[in-house]
Amino acid sequence: MIRSMTAFGRAKLEGERKDITVEIKSVNSRFFDCSVKMPRSLMFLEERIKNYVQKNAVSRAKVDVFITVDEHKTESLGIDLDLGYAESYINALRALRDEFGLSDDISVMTVARNQEIFKTRRAECDLEEEWEAIRPVLDLAIADYVGMRTREGERAFSDLSGKIDSIRLMVDEIEGISKEDTVGYRDKLEARIRQILGDLDAPIDEGKLLTECAVFADKIAIDEELVRLRSHFGAFFEIAEAKEPSGRKLDFLMQEMNRETNTIGSKCNNARIARIVVNIKGELEKIREQVQNFE
Repeated sequence: MIRSMTAFGRAKLEGERKDITVEIKSVNSRFFDCSVKMPRSLMFLEERIKNYVQKNAVSRAKVDVFITVDEHKTESLGIDLDLGYAESYINALRALRDEFGLSDDISVMTVARNQEIFKTRRAECDLEEEWEAIRPVLDLAIADYVGMRTREGERAFSDLSGKIDSIRLMVDEIEGISKEDTVGYRDKLEARIRQILGDLDAPIDEGKLLTECAVFADKIAIDEELVRLRSHFGAFFEIAEAKEPSGRKLDFLMQEMNRETNTIGSKCNNARIARIVVNIKGELEKIREQVQNFE
């Protein structure tokens, strides 16, 4: 199945205690590389989220997952003082005052500006409870994300199908020209050999002459390359319509198509075929650029 590696998905669920927003975006990559950005209090879920995204969203891409949590009220149990730190901090302020002869404006509000003095006691996070709160939002974001990947893949498949059909017509044209050339080259070679032997007044071995002409015709024949190229067209649609990810296979198939096209170009000396080969290679390069965006 053709699915793009470049996509975006977003979902938000509002609850009584908090609102959770999940955003997923990805770009091309040879492997699966996932980064999760979320509140530090939820970092224990990082690997679980990565595995969940790889299993349900995409198996190959550079993925960024953003999770934000807006709590309606802070569930804290109270605020404590770090007395040891506060004492050291106040003593340091006094030493600063005495050393430089500063005015004594040390007050509660002055000291309170240092947030390190306070410790906020919160309820301990329950792993499964937090996961069950995030998972539904993650599922919605994944559905949005996969939907975009699928739509992009469908558009790409439609475009690539047109390109393959265009190449197929060019291959048919090459086949027609090649058949004419093979006969023409053989006749020209035979005539040339007869002329040379006639000028030398040498006897003509008809059997050997036919053999040489047949060998030359075989060297310039591209029947096998055309057959393999056409078989690659069928393989393209089989791979693209299969359920599993198709990007790597299609990329390899493009290399094989390009190889057969190069062989055709190297065997034929016909200018018309050479121009068609250039056009085919141009279309194949466009297809390969698109294929490298597929999972």
